[in-house]
Amino acid sequence: MIQKAIYYIKKVIQYQIPKPWDFIILLIINILIVLPLFLIIHHNLVDFEWALNIDRILIFLGLVTFIQFIFLKIRKFVILSAIIYLIVLLYGTQKTNMTFERVFQDYTFMLHAMAENPYPEEIILAKIIPFPNKSEILKAIEYQDSRVRNFAVFATTKNFREDVLTYRQHRKMIQYFAIFKEIHQRWNYVSDPKSKQYIAKATESLVHFSGDCDDHSILMVSCIRAIGGTSRLVHTNGHIYPELLLGKKKDLETANYLIRNVLFKNEIGHKGIYYHEDERGDIWLNLDYTAKYPGGPFLHPEIFGVLVIN
Repeated sequence: MIQKAIYYIKKVIQYQIPKPWDFIILLIINILIVLPLFLIIHHNLVDFEWALNIDRILIFLGLVTFIQFIFLKIRKFVILSAIIYLIVLLYGTQKTNMTFERVFQDYTFMLHAMAENPYPEEIILAKIIPFPNKSEILKAIEYQDSRVRNFAVFATTKNFREDVLTYRQHRKMIQYFAIFKEIHQRWNYVSDPKSKQYIAKATESLVHFSGDCDDHSILMVSCIRAIGGTSRLVHTNGHIYPELLLGKKKDLETANYLIRNVLFKNEIGHKGIYYHEDERGDIWLNLDYTAKYPGGPFLHPEIFGVLVIN
């Protein structure tokens, strides 16, 4: 497959795409790039309130013209890159879950989220900035280890067991909150060695329930995954914390009721519920060690990157 791809790439380099097709291909790529850029500028630039939004139309056309001019100067490189990407995507469609349909959905979901978000640039940053220490963190998330599984089961047995019987239809959500409660009660913050990032495995953290923010996050997502939940790690300003996938807005309403009126009445008081909604409309609830209840206040609200554990 790779040899065939190299063969076709060499052919493309030798082949000159006839006009006006080269211009049309560049224009399509241009518009795909300009749309998210325009949304960032639109949200961050003062609205001049011109009739028919002429100011925004001129900005969009200006961006398209400028980028098209650059593309025409480096047309062979742009077209070659696009063809290589299509070949890789075609391979992904046959061998992995990275299909044409998936890429199109991700792109449209991203545009929708950027249109609704007052800080659309954060969505772009979350997709292009690499997650710190990703490979080490993934190895440390030992959700299949029997010790992690046993602790998660113990937490669900110790906390809110009667509430699970009362609200059977929300059993899973209550059990995830039980894990949060047990870890939060035990956790002791301890810094990493000086000038060194230490990533503790979930089984290490079970010994003393101590560590920094990434150690806490690894243990939390490992336990939630061990009983069938989906969570993610969020990288923000010098900090990593876990979030639980609740579902959609109706699930957020359920979580709000359970946290506020049943499970964490004393901890939450009149405080708010803090969460993120992604481009697919999925709700992710804050489970940071700095929060006294699920959905407590963010230490830092911005998102630099996410790592989904499912």
